[in-house]
Amino acid sequence: MTGPNPVDRGKKGSKLHVLSDAQGIPLAVAVSGANMHDSLALKPLIRGIPAVRSRRGPRRRRPVKLRADKAYFSAEHLAWLRERGLVARIARPGIESGERLGRHRWKIERSIAWLFGYRRLTVRYERKGSHFLAFLGLAAALTCYKKLAKLAT
Repeated sequence: MTGPNPVDRGKKGSKLHVLSDAQGIPLAVAVSGANMHDSLALKPLIRGIPAVRSRRGPRRRRPVKLRADKAYFSAEHLAWLRERGLVARIARPGIESGERLGRHRWKIERSIAWLFGYRRLTVRYERKGSHFLAFLGLAAALTCYKKLAKLAT
């Protein structure tokens, strides 16, 4: 789960991908090589979404909307998301500015900051990608627990 980093003189590095809900609670996390394009991680993240339950009304099995950066925009991804019943809100490169996504983007940035608040994840010490992914999953679970414990009190 590493690859040559294009901005760090080709040193091996990894990239963190996070999919969260509207409150910033991480739903799915993934790790990829630093040289892998972001759009390649979209489908595995969407498949990794657990069932979503609503407080009132009928239970939903999946989210309705998806907001993403311009890097995730492609006709193939939009068609794939439509097949799955998701409404994609992705800025089109060269046509729309990404500024309107800023009001939603900060929630993802906050989720990533919560995950990197765990010292073990700030610098990648593990050689095996599966170990790093396990620590990342543990950090996501702890983040969810803390958020839900705060709501319960």
